[in-house]
Amino acid sequence: MNKVRAALPWLAAGLFAILLTVLAYCPAAWLASALERQSGGRLTLGDATGTLWRGSAFIGGAPSGKDAVTPLLPGRFSWRLSPLLLLGQVELELSNPVAMPQPVMVRGGWTHWDVAPGLLDLPISGLAGLGAPLNTLAPTGQMQLSWSALSVGMHGSALYLDGRMSLRLDDVASQLSSIRPLGAYQMVFDWHGAQARIALTTVNGPLLLSGTGMLDNGRFRFSGKASAETGQEERLANMLNLLGQRRKEGDKNFIALEF
Repeated sequence: MNKVRAALPWLAAGLFAILLTVLAYCPAAWLASALERQSGGRLTLGDATGTLWRGSAFIGGAPSGKDAVTPLLPGRFSWRLSPLLLLGQVELELSNPVAMPQPVMVRGGWTHWDVAPGLLDLPISGLAGLGAPLNTLAPTGQMQLSWSALSVGMHGSALYLDGRMSLRLDDVASQLSSIRPLGAYQMVFDWHGAQARIALTTVNGPLLLSGTGMLDNGRFRFSGKASAETGQEERLANMLNLLGQRRKEGDKNFIALEF
């Protein structure tokens, strides 16, 4: 019995050493399963290399069956995660030279994080995946998501945000119109918990878009207007008819945008 007791500290030390070794070399590919669970099977990591602590991958749509992972965002995301995670403290640096002008820092605990301000270039072709009428318009141009300092938290499986995001679209064009560009637009998201108030404005251009809406627990509601700049009504008439129902306010015609 004395020999067993004497061996217990060595056994515990050995198990602890094995645990540290497993954690130190935990493959980055394990993170793909975690991302799929948190995103409800919509996102995953493709071609993940490295470890939990330092690695890289591209973000893609979670494959179904034998389908390959398709990249959703440009470039590869690299991360550096501090071992302080083992003590409940998150210090994460996320970078992507192709899509982000500078790395973004994330700090916090296991269920709450503060995200530093940042910018992310997005493929505008992704808008076509939202369905009609965007899939018909097949928009081209540049799209960039920016955000102020964000507070992010998890409550159960639900994700909560506090802060402001801005989606900027520049040099927007469509295969259905010879006018290039149609304009530049900005959509602002004011996040409070699981809800975000949305405001769409036109920065410049002959196609005028405006409206407000709400994103509530993944449900999107939006009401807005689309119209042509004075003098461009005839050239934009066909494309405007694809966006919604024609209405009249005073002596001005516009298209009602309802989603």
